[in-house]
Amino acid sequence: MALGAGVGVVALIGRWWAALPAVAAGAGVYRFLRTREPADVVRARLRAAADLPLCADLLAAAVRAGAPVDRAVSAVADALGGPLGERLSRTARSLRLGAGPAEAWAHLDDVTGAQRLVAAAIRSSDSGGALGGALTRLTDDLRADRVVAAEAAAQRAGVLIVLPLGLCFLPAFVLAGLVPVLVAVLGDVL
Repeated sequence: MALGAGVGVVALIGRWWAALPAVAAGAGVYRFLRTREPADVVRARLRAAADLPLCADLLAAAVRAGAPVDRAVSAVADALGGPLGERLSRTARSLRLGAGPAEAWAHLDDVTGAQRLVAAAIRSSDSGGALGGALTRLTDDLRADRVVAAEAAAQRAGVLIVLPLGLCFLPAFVLAGLVPVLVAVLGDVL
């Protein structure tokens, strides 16, 4: 694609000095494409973040029912599936094999919003506190965060919708409202 952009610039300009802008365009396109994440990675990240409140809710229910943490995490991983289920499965395996809490829960570090879940699990493991109550509060917080994010996106969409309307209305106002008045005034003056 970067090569195509460079060739396109040369074809568009059609002069010998087009080589410099072509190299710049090719380098810009190459750099832009290198910074983009693949679509499947983005989808997996978004799905894992979307499944996190349900994960915390299921994990709280399993722990409150009396299941050990490693088995509860394994059961939730089987129930969820997907990218978050895979990470939870690795966490459950690590816990079963005797890894420390910080090391076992580190599989969830790259999931957006999971830092509080990991912190609650590590804190519960270190202090012996009830994990179920912390996970229930965490579930409520995660769902409230999702509502706030949805409201912010809706407000942002409302603002972005006004921009095309303004760009279309302003020229129409000038052409239909101001130009006839100016023509009439200038016709009388001249």
